[in-house]
Amino acid sequence: MSDGNKIGFWTCTALVVGNVIGMGIFILPASLAPYGFNALIGWIVTLAGCLVLARVFAHLSHALPGADGPYGYIRSTLGELPAYMALWAYWVSLWLTNAALATGVVGYITVVMPELGRIQPALFALGLLWSFVAVNLLGVRTGGGVQIVTTVLKLLPMVAIAVLGGWILLTTPATFVAHPPVTPVTLSGVMAASTIALYAMLGIESASIPAGRVDNPGRTIPRATMAGTVLTALVYIVVSTVPILLIKQSELATSGAPFATLMDRYVGAGVGRWLSLFVVVSGLGALNGWTLLVGELTRTMAVNGVLPAVFARNNRHGAPAIALIVTGVLASIMIWMSYSNSLVAAFTFLTRVVTAANLPLYLCCSLALAVLWRRGAVAQVGRRALLVAITGALYVAFAFIGSGEEPFLLALALMAAGLPLYAYMRLRRHTVAPVKA
Repeated sequence: MSDGNKIGFWTCTALVVGNVIGMGIFILPASLAPYGFNALIGWIVTLAGCLVLARVFAHLSHALPGADGPYGYIRSTLGELPAYMALWAYWVSLWLTNAALATGVVGYITVVMPELGRIQPALFALGLLWSFVAVNLLGVRTGGGVQIVTTVLKLLPMVAIAVLGGWILLTTPATFVAHPPVTPVTLSGVMAASTIALYAMLGIESASIPAGRVDNPGRTIPRATMAGTVLTALVYIVVSTVPILLIKQSELATSGAPFATLMDRYVGAGVGRWLSLFVVVSGLGALNGWTLLVGELTRTMAVNGVLPAVFARNNRHGAPAIALIVTGVLASIMIWMSYSNSLVAAFTFLTRVVTAANLPLYLCCSLALAVLWRRGAVAQVGRRALLVAITGALYVAFAFIGSGEEPFLLALALMAAGLPLYAYMRLRRHTVAPVKA
């Protein structure tokens, strides 16, 4: 592949930041408000766990620069079946995420521009979805360029919240302690809050998914993964703390747009409405990033013989055209299903499935790093790699426990649902040699 079709550090970092900062962070303060200070502790736990997982992906991409992303990492260490099951669940979660993002963006666009509310919501969401499929059909460089622009724009409201919090702290510091949350701190509260927060951190692995399209992956992916995750962690800590301390717990818990409520109160009436414009930009950026990744992941799985070979075909722009179109159709079906009388319940269900579907990938990659350490493939970092692997696996176990029994069973069911296709593809193809460590 020519260098013109490859992406570098800034695009990879934008994929991490842009995909992690989607729409969840803009409503998460309200979801976490009932937990009080448990939410802040839960955020710290979640961010620490995600930094460890980011380090897992950084070590793997450095040790296996020739592997085609997480599928290659797991296949070369744990075997083909674990790689398929983890990536199958993750693959499904990607087009489910695109469906959820498209429906969520439509809701916010109609707040900023009410006249657009006259468009049938399902058709509007489908139009947004297929617009970004079209963008990514022009190649990974085009999709990556859009990702950089939208990532910069989505950070602006985060900076505004941080500046507002700093200004209030300097001018009227007593405001921060005027009405602290009253919910007592408990282990169960921290675990529940950290699990909710985890949904907003999904995507730390984004730089490693299109590994075959990355320039100098052994160096670029580790740097972009850690840089993107650290930046996101710092942003999340600040913008999650400010609303919890400045808005009464009972009011924050019922706010549909907590950041807008904050800006309206402390900056001026009506200012918060314009914040919704950046929520739209953030959602569109995430939709673009996840569309890029689902196309690349589909291509990777097809190249490795666990999805039909037709999904590996590229168009003249080097984009996996058929993969993008098919996953777009699957996401479109979910959009039509979501627009029902139980939209909120459907959206909540989708987010729980997405979270559960990501955890097997994180667990398998942590175990893959432990296997590489045992083989001596990460000897340059010694026992640090083993410590990172063990801590990552323990964090995933913690997340599973915190999420409850249902998401765990959903993850198992999702992986089992892909086994018939795996068996069929295995019968009709020649075995592909795994990537060697």
